[in-house]
Amino acid sequence: MPALGTRTQGERGRNVDRRVIVVTGATRGLGRALVEGFAARGHTVLGCGRSAADIEALRKAHGQPHSFEALDVRDEPAVRAWAAQLLQQHGPPDLLLNNAAVINRNAPLWEVPREEFDALIGVNVLGVANVLRAFLPSMVQRRKGVIVNFSSGWGRSTSAEVAPYCASKYAIEGLTLALAQELPAGMAAVPLNPGVIDTDMLRS
Repeated sequence: MPALGTRTQGERGRNVDRRVIVVTGATRGLGRALVEGFAARGHTVLGCGRSAADIEALRKAHGQPHSFEALDVRDEPAVRAWAAQLLQQHGPPDLLLNNAAVINRNAPLWEVPREEFDALIGVNVLGVANVLRAFLPSMVQRRKGVIVNFSSGWGRSTSAEVAPYCASKYAIEGLTLALAQELPAGMAAVPLNPGVIDTDMLRS
């Protein structure tokens, strides 16, 4: 995986070794930890999440140049509008982290309602695609940047009663590996299994 490009002091107003990082699912769990970690290291974090209250808490904790927006990644027009605003203000991100995800309630596949399955695929797969379509053209034009689509151990193995979630993470593995073959030199796309992390989603 190539290193993120280093910029001079004046390029797009960015400091050397300071990155612009987009994080979806930024309000809880791993996403919130990523926000806190990157912000503490001086990077500019641009995040989104579905909870308006949690987004407001992030705004209070992290002022400018950080930016946080309440939106659902399933809503493609909202994602495009959000991305357009960020691209105008900050330029293409150095690191794009597709972290937003949900998991189904534990049940055999035939007992998972269609609406629940559809919502899961909407966030975990279609939402990732929405974010990629919104940010990738500018990143490809610059020929720099790394995309990390968060996968799971359940994207490389399976367990009973989480078939929809497994399906979504296997999809992320394939989508990301194919995307990596499409990107120009200087860019990378990685499906990342972060391991077992104690979050609300895991406990659910």
